[in-house]
Amino acid sequence: MESKLSFMEEIDQLDVLDTHTHLVGDRLAAKDFWEIAHYFWLNREMQAAGYPANAQELPENERIGAFLSAYQGSRNTLMNWVLTRIFQELYGIDLKDERSVLEADEAVKASHARSDWAQQAADQMQIRGFVTNIPEHAAFQGMRRNALVIPRIDGRINEWTRRIHRSTGRPFEFEAVGAELDELLASFTQKGYPGIMTTLPRYGSSANRVDGVRADSEPDEILMAIMHAISGSAERRGLFVQLFLGVERSWCGEAVPANDSERILKIAGLFDKYHCPFELVVASELNNLDVVQAAWNFPNVSVGGMWWFNFRASTYRDAMQYRLEAIPSMKSSIIASDARCIEWSYGKIRLVKRLLGEFLYERMASGWIDKELALQVAKNWLHDSAAERYRFYKS
Repeated sequence: MESKLSFMEEIDQLDVLDTHTHLVGDRLAAKDFWEIAHYFWLNREMQAAGYPANAQELPENERIGAFLSAYQGSRNTLMNWVLTRIFQELYGIDLKDERSVLEADEAVKASHARSDWAQQAADQMQIRGFVTNIPEHAAFQGMRRNALVIPRIDGRINEWTRRIHRSTGRPFEFEAVGAELDELLASFTQKGYPGIMTTLPRYGSSANRVDGVRADSEPDEILMAIMHAISGSAERRGLFVQLFLGVERSWCGEAVPANDSERILKIAGLFDKYHCPFELVVASELNNLDVVQAAWNFPNVSVGGMWWFNFRASTYRDAMQYRLEAIPSMKSSIIASDARCIEWSYGKIRLVKRLLGEFLYERMASGWIDKELALQVAKNWLHDSAAERYRFYKS
């Protein structure tokens, strides 16, 4: 059997499709060191190690000192590992003292000024495409191709739900909304978008118990009726429906993960009734098995990348095992960087490739799969599965 290092290097050279980003086409690269260092996920871990919430207001020398202290105090965390690799591999810099931070800041400012930097960083990690949910952000300046657009409609869904619930004639208003959303999805088809994306709040109703809207329908029931209308329209229009689930914003001022044992069960009626493809992306650890069970039960359901609080090595390893043993690899994609600059897309995909390489090598060493199958699984999970669903063709 070949060495682990050799196998990991092969994984590093495989193509990637980054299925969920917040990249903006005219500002892909970070403008300075602090834009990378204050990325939300890292900043949470840094603040837990003592980094002040008002760090941006501090004089530069105090800010650097606070950063270095928190950086050292959080060296065991995953996002710290990613930050370290971003600067080691993209800039050749080890973050260790004030001088290195100042050097890193100058290096990032210099790369920001380069028109070819975003493409160079993407090529170094074999990232062949990116997805955005905002059409206005899709024109990726300085790159060989624009982002793929999967428009986000959760704002419209919330608006429709409130509108119907406020109406004195809810069934009639629901009919009007149904026509409106069908027209919207038809416009997406005409623009060549492959599908739609939405988050959903926690819902009390179930798809198998909702059939239209009554005069006394409550908001959760209206929401589920709208999801029926969306799924039916997507089926007619040849679109897939991508559902991002498991983040709750109603409990406090922060977004938090919410494990709900019935979250996927309550929408199984959609998968059963409509033949459009569904892709499930979850942020709550306990739902990782539920989405795999849904993909096992329903041929039109696939599972997507690890989102929000699921982006951790432990959840990745468990989820990869669930997926490997239960569903064909073309029904699973594992990349969703959630990045806001190209450097974090690079870094988070760097981490996923390492986790994937380690996982598959262990499965090979245990005799469950051979190398040919391991590489095929890796190709599908990193790129081909999502590329087929999204109709993303290599140029």
